[in-house]
Amino acid sequence: MGKEDELRELLDETARRISEAQSNPRAWRSWLVYLLERLEQEATNSSSAYAESFTDMLSALQDALRNRARTGGW
Repeated sequence: MGKEDELRELLDETARRISEAQSNPRAWRSWLVYLLERLEQEATNSSSAYAESFTDMLSALQDALRNRARTGGW
């Protein structure tokens, strides 16, 4: 199993555990914000050049979320 598969399994398990701990999806926002904060910290710790790349990723994520809200699909 590759690293990406292992990471997917870990994220699947994390999503399941968050859902079990807090069944209302509205409560998941705080966990998503926490994850984004940690990812930003990891990105900026790796290289200051990644700070701009992280901001670009947030813009792309915002577009994906808008598209999901508009079309109902990812």
